[in-house]
Amino acid sequence: MADNSTAHNLGGLAAELLVKAKAARSGRSAQGVYGGKYLKQALLALTSGSQLAEHEAPPEATLQVVRGRLTLSTRDESWELAAGDLMAIPPQRHSVTAIEDSAFLLTIRMDVNGE
Repeated sequence: MADNSTAHNLGGLAAELLVKAKAARSGRSAQGVYGGKYLKQALLALTSGSQLAEHEAPPEATLQVVRGRLTLSTRDESWELAAGDLMAIPPQRHSVTAIEDSAFLLTIRMDVNGE
């Protein structure tokens, strides 16, 4: 878990994670940047063409592109997002594919009861 009292430069961390992603067979790399009782954040990096395969969505989450361009897809829709874009992740199965080397901040609400 990340040290919650430390400031993070997401641009610099994105560059570091992309170096690691390029060295990884999966083309992916990630690091937690915040972990609290109700909120969790991680920065993920994907090399061009790499994908997070279709998976279940958490009850509430957002994706903010820090670097690059990617596609967020559900069975019925897809959205192309670029650096600076922020989107609520639809509450259904989805995948993420990097159009170019990309990094994004994933923010997840952890209290599944919504209280």
